[in-house]
Amino acid sequence: MNSLLSVDDFNKKEFKALLDRALFFKSSNDYPQYDKSIVNLFFENSTRTKYSFLKAEKNLGLDIIDFAADRSSLNKGESLYDTLLTFKALGVDMAVIRHPEDKFYEELEGLKMPIINAGAGCGEHPSQSLLDMMTIYEEFKSFQGLKIAIVGDLKHSRVAKSNMKLLKNLGASLYFVSPENYQEPIFSDYGEYVELDEIIEDLDVVMLLRIQHERHDSQYNNENYCERYGLNKKRYEKMGEKAIIMHPGPINRNVEISEELIEAKKSRFVMQMTNGLYMRMAIIEHLILKSEDL
Repeated sequence: MNSLLSVDDFNKKEFKALLDRALFFKSSNDYPQYDKSIVNLFFENSTRTKYSFLKAEKNLGLDIIDFAADRSSLNKGESLYDTLLTFKALGVDMAVIRHPEDKFYEELEGLKMPIINAGAGCGEHPSQSLLDMMTIYEEFKSFQGLKIAIVGDLKHSRVAKSNMKLLKNLGASLYFVSPENYQEPIFSDYGEYVELDEIIEDLDVVMLLRIQHERHDSQYNNENYCERYGLNKKRYEKMGEKAIIMHPGPINRNVEISEELIEAKKSRFVMQMTNGLYMRMAIIEHLILKSEDL
């Protein structure tokens, strides 16, 4: 892969290489240093993704440019392509981009500059998917045969769309739990829609999603949503002893998950954030080395 735009951009061999490298970085404090520069362009709000990328870049010794869209020529009508063309002309080697459009990267195809998709509208979020895979792998050492439920706002979740493809390809069995108006037909190609209470005792992973109120008008009463679709204490106690809870964040407390469970024994929310740093280091390094081979 020369860019990371989708989980379709890497094969199983590259996936395993990224996983192994991220695990190595997690176990080491001796990081390679690269004489490269990178620009971060975030057109949507972000905490975990943006700052883990920034820390990953710093750990690898990169020269970092943190782009401020509201003070740029984008406000004068400049295109995203021309913005990136400018940075390329200035010698910047690669870019990390979060954008509200599902496939913002299509207009950048002719740029020949490594791009990392840090979240694209309701499209995909490949780096989040990779750190999720790292978290699952640390726990189970395999994906084959795992029973995983993705629960919540499927329609608007780029995380769910990346994870369903990657997990299916890795041999997991997928189940989807969502209010009807948050569902998408495409998910039925990767698993089956169920009620959470029907399968909670059999699941290895309960992967919760944030209700993205900013992307739609229809909202569930918070208390009612958690009771019907979220993870509450009653459901938590029915989970298997080795089962884990995941959430990409940010969390709507007492909506997707009861507040008391966010840092519970089975929760891996904090571990996901930690793993995000090391997986993003692995992604950046992989693209640097790949570009040097071209």
